[in-house]
Amino acid sequence: MESTLQGQLKSWRHHLHQRPETGFEEVDTSAYVANILKTLGLEVERGIGGTGLVATLRAGSSPRAIGLRADMDALNIAEHAPGRAHASLNAGKMHACGHDGHMSMILGAARLLAERRDFDGIVRFIFQPAEEHGRGAKAMMADGLFERFPVDAIFGAHNMPGMRAGTFATRAGGIMASEDNFVIHIKARGTHAARPHMGIDPIVIASQIVLALQTIVSRNLDPGLQAVISCTEFITDGIRNVIPSHVTIKGDTRSYSKEVQALLASRMREISEGICRTHGAQCQFEYTHEFAPTVNSPEYVDLAVTAARNVAGATSVDANVQPMMISEDFGAFLQAVPGNFIFIGNGETHARGGVPLHNATYDFNDKILETGARYFAEIARLALPRNRPCAS
Repeated sequence: MESTLQGQLKSWRHHLHQRPETGFEEVDTSAYVANILKTLGLEVERGIGGTGLVATLRAGSSPRAIGLRADMDALNIAEHAPGRAHASLNAGKMHACGHDGHMSMILGAARLLAERRDFDGIVRFIFQPAEEHGRGAKAMMADGLFERFPVDAIFGAHNMPGMRAGTFATRAGGIMASEDNFVIHIKARGTHAARPHMGIDPIVIASQIVLALQTIVSRNLDPGLQAVISCTEFITDGIRNVIPSHVTIKGDTRSYSKEVQALLASRMREISEGICRTHGAQCQFEYTHEFAPTVNSPEYVDLAVTAARNVAGATSVDANVQPMMISEDFGAFLQAVPGNFIFIGNGETHARGGVPLHNATYDFNDKILETGARYFAEIARLALPRNRPCAS
């Protein structure tokens, strides 16, 4: 039989799923979340970093504080879910990454903690905009997030299709990679396809660059470190019988440290400019940092693992999961304050909840909502225990 809490969580999530809003446009989402939090008796401040908000709950007398974070934005994807009663009502937009579920879990934790007040300190419920493009966390911090709402640690989670529903996985150190974007503009000299000797062919030059970039990880990076370089777009201004004058290569890199990021950027620039110079072409190289790596603090990994085990059982928690090359805006928060990020299984591949993230048929698995809510509430109890022993 469905619990009262589970019914409430489903109702919240289905409402949010039907009304997706993308980055920095989460006006109605923010208002809906704020209203629930105010009804629960929390102090709510809106408009932080654009559409972000923070709700504060206090119990006892300790000045210690933690943050529990949920992301709010959806994606510009048209939902394909015939028969789904709670499908998106906003054309061309959907919660294809489960942020509707993340918000509902944090709201559930707020309800549990507000009802019981079984902690000593301050819990900040942080609802962040614009996670998908890696700008929301920075916007909230630029707006004084941690100065106005200080925390000693911050905790976040993401549902993970492919993991058994309701299981948890985390690790100390890097758990998700940085994402850096690059654009390489090659300016050469176009010519007739039948007379290639009259020009400088940027397709040949660009092809050599794409291949050469793949040697950086294998020949310049310590084998004990990890990185990925992916060229994802190859754009020319040529046509069938015209060798182009311009080629643009776009792509991204993934890694776990600033040192590796710097190495990738330096070597990519040197290789691109060097190959162009060899062929008499011009090169413009651009490299931007989009997502910081998500690096968990060891002292809070143990706390998160204990909370997960208390909620789901010891056999349902992986405390040393393999790091993933995906990226998350939560990494920016962890550069400012310590904390932990954890994965919650959404469902195995062929089971409910197993559809990949960012897929038009994806849906957050309602069965894990209460598990997630109880996990975050347990984090607060463990991080802010009542009857804390006095220092001797």
